[in-house]
Amino acid sequence: MDFLIYDFLGQPLWMWLGFVALVMALLAFDLGVLHKDTHEIEMKESLWLSAFYITLGLLFGGFVWYQLGPQSGMEYLTGFVVEKSLAMDNIFVIAMIFSYFAIPRQYQHRVLLYGILGVIILRGIMIAAGAAIVENFEWVLYLFAAFLVFTGVKMLFASDHGYDVASNPVLKFMRKRFRVTDELHGHNFVVKQEDPKTGKLKTFATPLLLALVLVEIADVIFAVDSIPAIFAITTDPYIVYTSNIFAILGLRALYFALSAMIHRFVYLKYALSIVLIFIGSKVFLADMLGLAKIPPAVSLSITLGILLTGIFASLWVTRKEEREEAPAADSPEANPAENFGR
Repeated sequence: MDFLIYDFLGQPLWMWLGFVALVMALLAFDLGVLHKDTHEIEMKESLWLSAFYITLGLLFGGFVWYQLGPQSGMEYLTGFVVEKSLAMDNIFVIAMIFSYFAIPRQYQHRVLLYGILGVIILRGIMIAAGAAIVENFEWVLYLFAAFLVFTGVKMLFASDHGYDVASNPVLKFMRKRFRVTDELHGHNFVVKQEDPKTGKLKTFATPLLLALVLVEIADVIFAVDSIPAIFAITTDPYIVYTSNIFAILGLRALYFALSAMIHRFVYLKYALSIVLIFIGSKVFLADMLGLAKIPPAVSLSITLGILLTGIFASLWVTRKEEREEAPAADSPEANPAENFGR
């Protein structure tokens, strides 16, 4: 059992294996027990499930604090908050993908849950590569920081544009190169059916599989912003990876509650852009002040302050508009969650 204490990316192997085992157990419990039978996830269930994952994420932060020390614990919590906040922007894109393919709510959770498996692998590869680059070329951190500042400024002044699912090149490629059904076949990603051209039984992809692929691609695109952001907070691959995965686990659970009210977070984009600018700038600010880094407690406090200000300001400004646009209780629009994706 000596191999369990072998150093892997800065931490003992048992810590990595324990985390992966925990995530796999959570996914198995989610898919095999909580959602063994396909059903629509209502807002109440979404909030409870999200609270469960957030609690686990914070408890794991306590483990990091105990095992690696207070500074690592604060860095994990800061990364957890930043990654969850940045991933919220992904909700809008996922909602557009589900709407485009007309994926019913009872099948959306299946796509998101299987999407997590891809996230675990893809982000692991990206983080391992980033850690190796930073270890050998420390100056790359300044490039990450400059990129975050640039991205934050660009986001701050960019106008809002809808996500055009139909023009996605991967979607066009899959429809051109693979056999794809025109309709859903329950919760199946692929089905066997007769090919109208040859009359032979062939394997066809369903729109559910196309939605899964586009959700995975969207996550990779968002990772281009989120991974440099967490590396600007800490270069410990273990903290980077665990905070990433726990943030995404919880956010996918919260999707069903947030998707119905994402339009109310009108200032969230600006709050996120300021967070990116702050995280990038503090790398240069620490050098100017002769510090190794800005204290994690200060970073966490400022980040939380910016995000909470953006969220509460958004909800305050849109409260009157929400009341004015609220449909009658007996109308189909009274429960947007039930009509989402139809």
